[in-house]
Order: sequence, then structure tokens, then C-alpha cells
Amino acid sequence: MGAGKTEVGKLLAKKLKMTYIDTDDIIEKKQGRSINDIFAGDGEESFRDMESAILDGLANLKDHVVSTGGGMILRPSNVKKLKDLGPLILLWANPEVVYERTKNTKERPLLNVDDPKKKIKEILDFRTPIYRNVADLEVDTSSLSPEDACNRIMEYIKGDK
Repeated sequence: MGAGKTEVGKLLAKKLKMTYIDTDDIIEKKQGRSINDIFAGDGEESFRDMESAILDGLANLKDHVVSTGGGMILRPSNVKKLKDLGPLILLWANPEVVYERTKNTKERPLLNVDDPKKKIKEILDFRTPIYRNVADLEVDTSSLSPEDACNRIMEYIKGDK
């Protein structure tokens, strides 16, 4: 959330001559409503079920850059499916940067609370150890341009780890 996954993902796909896929976009199109509306109407657990179902549909996909919401890896079965698609790259940013990048949008259902700064910290405190445990590569985008973040990923993919 707010780490640059869309911009970096699209740039990476272009450089690799691959197709970019965002699982949130697929869910919104299939449901005919926004992620916010899904969270409000069906709840987070239902949304997580939708994420898992979309991921099942991507099995055996090749030559794609797949971008997911940050909660996708909360289910261990999803982590395995993602790793079967390719390396799992974590784009991360510190809480202050995430807040600055997300403060002017209402498109983040988990941040539609009275104190979004506190919520960002809570989410990252909980998720970061999970992210770091499953990621093949971690890229802190707090002070990187999308181009620089993309270049770090490219170096990793090419084996220049």
C-alpha cells in the first residue's frame, strides 16, 4: 500500500516485455464495483476469498508481472501460488512515506479510519515480518524513484543479486 506497486509493476512489465496484471483491477472488473465497495458490502474476508480465487486463475501463467494487494500474502496458500508464478518481490516504504502517498485518496479501505497514520503503522507492524519472511527480494521504495526500484528488481531477476 503506497509503496509504488502499480507504477513500478507497469514499468517492470514494459522493460521485460511482459504483460502487467493487477489482481485488484481484476476483482473490481469481475465484481463491477470498487475495492472500497467490496470491503463495505462484503467485508475483508470475502475480499480475501476473491483474491485467492483470482490467484487460482493465474496458475501456470508465464511472462507476466503480477501485482497484488498487500493482504494477498496473509494466506500461506497464496504465498505458494505466487512463488509458483515467479519471484516474490516486496515493495516496501516506511509508514511516513506511505501516509504521504496515500493521504489524499479514499481508495484504500483499510485507511478509511479516524487515524490513518496509526492504522498504517499497525498494518506494517503486523505484515512486515510476514512480508520479509516470504519475499525473494525486498525493495524499500521510500526514497527511490520508480525507475530506480525497477532497476533493482531487474538486477535481481538477471542474477546480479
